[in-house]
Formats: sequence, C-alpha cells, structure tokens
Amino acid sequence: MRVFNRKRGLRRVAAIVSISALVTGCGILSPDGPEDEEPIVVGTTSAPSTLDPAASWDGSWELFRNIYQTLLSYPSGATAPQPDAAEQCAFTDTSNRVYRCELREGLTFSNGDALDARAVKYSIDRIKDIDVNGGPAGLLGSLERVQAPSEREVVFHLNKPDATFPFVLATPAMSIVAPGDYPADALREGSGVVGSGPYTLKSYEDGERAELVRNDRYKGFAERQNKAVTVRYFKDSAGMVKALRDGDIQVTYRGLAADDVITLQGKEGKEEGLQLVEGTGTEISYLVFNPEDPWAGRKEVRQAVAQVIDRTVIAHKIYQDTVDPLYSMVPKGLTGHTTGFFDDYGDPSIPKAREILRDADITEPVPLTLWYTTDRYGSETAKEFEEIKRQLDASGLFDVTLKSRPWKTYVAGYQKGEYPVFGRGWSPDFPDAENFIAPFVGEQNALGTPYLTPKITGDLLPRSRRESDRANVEREFEQAQQIMVNDARLLPLWQGKQYVAASTDISGAEQALDPSTIMMMWQLQRKTSW
Repeated sequence: MRVFNRKRGLRRVAAIVSISALVTGCGILSPDGPEDEEPIVVGTTSAPSTLDPAASWDGSWELFRNIYQTLLSYPSGATAPQPDAAEQCAFTDTSNRVYRCELREGLTFSNGDALDARAVKYSIDRIKDIDVNGGPAGLLGSLERVQAPSEREVVFHLNKPDATFPFVLATPAMSIVAPGDYPADALREGSGVVGSGPYTLKSYEDGERAELVRNDRYKGFAERQNKAVTVRYFKDSAGMVKALRDGDIQVTYRGLAADDVITLQGKEGKEEGLQLVEGTGTEISYLVFNPEDPWAGRKEVRQAVAQVIDRTVIAHKIYQDTVDPLYSMVPKGLTGHTTGFFDDYGDPSIPKAREILRDADITEPVPLTLWYTTDRYGSETAKEFEEIKRQLDASGLFDVTLKSRPWKTYVAGYQKGEYPVFGRGWSPDFPDAENFIAPFVGEQNALGTPYLTPKITGDLLPRSRRESDRANVEREFEQAQQIMVNDARLLPLWQGKQYVAASTDISGAEQALDPSTIMMMWQLQRKTSW
C-alpha cells in the first residue's frame, strides 16, 4: 500500500532569478512587519481563461493553486503529491484501482460552508458531468465513480489500474468547490470565487489583475509568508520588465521574452545591478494538425511539414537560444524522453519533403492556415510563426496563411475545431512522461481535436499505469512516442527554460515553484534588510 501521509517606493534594483537558483540573501525576514501589509505584486503574461476549475485545462491553474484547494498537492521541495485538504490518502488494493482519502478535520470554504466528503465528490462529479470540450474531464478517464461514505472519507473507484491517479488529484483541475455556489450542470458565471485555498480572491479584473488576500479559514500545508498578493497580467514581456524596473511589481512569473533575457545577461543588465540565472524547464511548444481539415488531415502533408521545419533556426534566430530544439513530445529530463523526430527525419530537407508529397500525388503547393495566440506564450510567438511560414513557403511546397487571436477567443476556436493547424504550449500537470502523451490522445483530450490511437490509449498507457515505479515504464513511453512520430499529428518545436524575476526586497522565490512550475504565491516574502 502506498500512503501519502501528513505528520510604491520600492527599490529599483532587481535581481532576475530562475527556478534553480533564485533570490538569496542574509536579510531578516519579517512577514508580519508593517511593510508587509502591502501586497506583493507579481507580474505574468499568463492570464486565466476562466475562474471555474471545471472548465480549465490550461494556465488558469496558476491562479487556482492559490485560491482553491485539492486533496493532494506539492509542498515546497516535493516531487510526489502530499496531502493538503486530505489528512492521508492511499490505494487500498494491490491493483491500484481503489483510492481512499481521509479529509482533515474542520475544513471550511471561504464563505464558512463546510468542506466535507460530499463537497469533494460533488466537485469531481461536476467536472465529468459538465464535460467541457478540451476541459479537465479528460484527466479523469480512469475514474469510474466517487463515494462519500462519511463526512471525512472519500473513495475513488477506478475502471482500470492507474498509479498516476494521485498525481491527477493534485492538479488544480481537481480543485474543491462549494456545492452551494457552483452549479452541478453548468459553469459558474461572474468573477467571484468560493474556495478553501491559502488565499481568497478579493477582486478580479479579467486580463488585468487578481487581488489575493490571506484566507483565515484555510487549513492545509501552506505556511504563508505574506498577507496578500496581487497578480498583474501583462500583454508582453517589455511592459512587465519595465514594471519590475519601475518598482510597480516585485516578481515576474512566466513570459520573459528572449530579448529581455539577453539584455539582462549582458552589459546593460550588469550596469543596472541585475542578475540572471537560468533553469531547465519542462514547458514545451508544438504544432497541432486538425484531422478534419482536407490538407492538415493528410499524413503526408504533416510529414512534409515535419521534414521542412528547422527547429534549430527557430531556437537561435527567434529565441536567441533561450529555448532548446525538441524532437519528441516528452521533454528532456523525464523518463521516456526520445529524439524520435530527429531519428526519423534527420536534418531539414526540402528534397525529402518534396518526395513525400510527390509519392502522395501532391504536386502543387499545399495551402495551410496556421493559427497562433497573440498574448499567451510571449512576444516571440508572432515572430516564431512568421519564421515557420518563411521556412514552409521558401520550400516551394506550401502556401501558408497566418492568423491569430487573443487567448480567450483562441481557446474557443481550437476547441470547436476551427483551426487547420495551430500552436500550443504545454506545462505539465504533473512531472511524468504520461502527462506529455495522455492529454493529447483519445476521443476527448486537452486540444479539443480527437486523436484516436488505440495502441497508445488501449495498451501502452494502461500498461504504464499499472506500474507504481515510474522508472520502469520507459519502454511504453518510447513506443508511444514512436507512434506519435509516425502519425505527425503533433509536431514538437522546442523546450523552454524557466525564468523568474524578483526585486531584491523579495525572498522565497526559490521555493515558490511546484514540480509543474506553478507558482505558490505564499512562499514569497519581503526582507527588512540585507
């Protein structure tokens, strides 16, 4: 049995830091000091698309982690899920099909309603019942039913062995919501939130800011080092970095552009007293091909695109080597990573791509429309897609049209299957190769674009989920990735590096990112001196 058991005038000088080595110092920490009454302001280019957990399988989770609570989560330094709203959780059988959690005593939502087993069951059932296209219900494919035998006991019955289920429960998608405030069969409207997380959402302006204040009813592992955090949403890196230098924000999270990184690495950054340290990340960028499109739906067209695109040029020319070329959907650093696309396609080759198309009786330039989002993944996205268009058009084999939308309408478009080819980024729900494969395959997936691949969904993934020791499933993940290379439905482009920027007045950033690189705002704190 595997058990998870619980026993405005700011300094203008800033330090830019990463997930591996961030802000350090010898100052006296004083989270309860007078200055700390002012919120710490965090900037990001990653704005939520929704405030309802039942609708989100995207970066909205970054806010959810701080205002909602899950049965399991990741305390600072943990790489495996640990109890949060739960007192303890464990599989109660040897086949990994029955998972039981016992809740902490005296849990309540921010409105005072009791958080009991019934609320947990309601929250999970609600995700499956509403079943938003491209939403988090896809994470619950192994869940058969939820029982609440008593006020503090929740039992999950799975339809197949799934050793990754605790990781699923630890994702912000599984946030527990108050039954009286969230409809069972529809998404909640408006900007209010009723959760049980470390913070309550005091106010929210869509695409502008979220004001978080300490939730005095919270019971969980988080030891909050501040009383309030304000998250500001920026359209681009330039505006965010200017706000950091001006002292309007104290921390940046997600969205530092390559140009800003390079500037801060160079002489200008040093003269300003700025420091830059980089860390390996697991964020990936990739293209998605819609099988319903008359051109993108043809395997030979996808393979020809894969044969032409030069990832190294994209990484160097557009991102100035702040990202690395990626040749499989599973990034470097995780068990099961391969270089399948490089192994099969080698270096970019127009003659090879022409041959692929000629063998399929395609002799005229293929018309393709590529979509990207204007405000989600950073200011380089438009330049990246212009480079992809340049490469494909220059081959003489394609005639590419570029189109774009802001993130909120962009999501709705790909969930409806409107885009022939579109770009997506992915940060893992949990640190396992499964989470770079399973979300993208099957009838229902995170992309809203069915990808039927029985060998993966019916054999390789189920087989891997029977194994609790994740180091023993490398072969299954390698086989799954080879199938994905052959299909070329998804085309990996690059793997990112994580950067966090912080004022020298701030400490705790080094503990603030969980294994899926979601920021735990409660770790941030001010220093009274150096």
